[in-house]
Amino acid sequence: MSDAITRVVTSGRFTLDGGTWDVDNNVWLVGDGAEVLVIDAAHSAPVILEAVAERRVTAIVCTHAHNDHINAAAELSRATGAPIWLHPADTPLWEMEYGGRRPDAALSDGDVLTAGGVELRVIHTPGHAPGAVSLYAPDLGAVFTGDTLFNGGPGATGRSFSDFPTIVASIRDRLLTLPPETVVHTGHGDDTTIGAEAPHLDDWIRRGH
Repeated sequence: MSDAITRVVTSGRFTLDGGTWDVDNNVWLVGDGAEVLVIDAAHSAPVILEAVAERRVTAIVCTHAHNDHINAAAELSRATGAPIWLHPADTPLWEMEYGGRRPDAALSDGDVLTAGGVELRVIHTPGHAPGAVSLYAPDLGAVFTGDTLFNGGPGATGRSFSDFPTIVASIRDRLLTLPPETVVHTGHGDDTTIGAEAPHLDDWIRRGH
């Protein structure tokens, strides 16, 4: 993994549609020795702050608004002064966690965010959630996919606000077009690459999940 990327694993609970599951989340810090951008502030702001150390946090970016990806965002924002970014299509999910407290900035497809000289391009990849985004860092040969694409296939689409044909289209048209050597940093579990996942698209479609 590049020195510009740090993974922090936090643990907590994911709650939706009346169910609750224990989960481990990947929190990604991207930048350099002076400043970082935090992707998916999950479960524990103190654990994330320990990894940030003395660096400035330029932004807290949510790949989507399921509670397990945003439930430490407000506390982290208060501690660092960094703005929280979210695609507005995920507002209904955000409100389940935070009510009337709004994110600070809206993500849009094609936006470019920077931290420590690293540029991350926002790619809207709906399906797991309507406002799901991936963040592509071409200079690092990496893409941060949240719960859109995992090592082994697409994210889950069996719950509210999700849709299987939509996530397949996002992966096929927006992610599998990236260079095959691109490393996929996921919201849970192990990394993969675009090239490792691309051959299995038809199998995912046949299985319907």
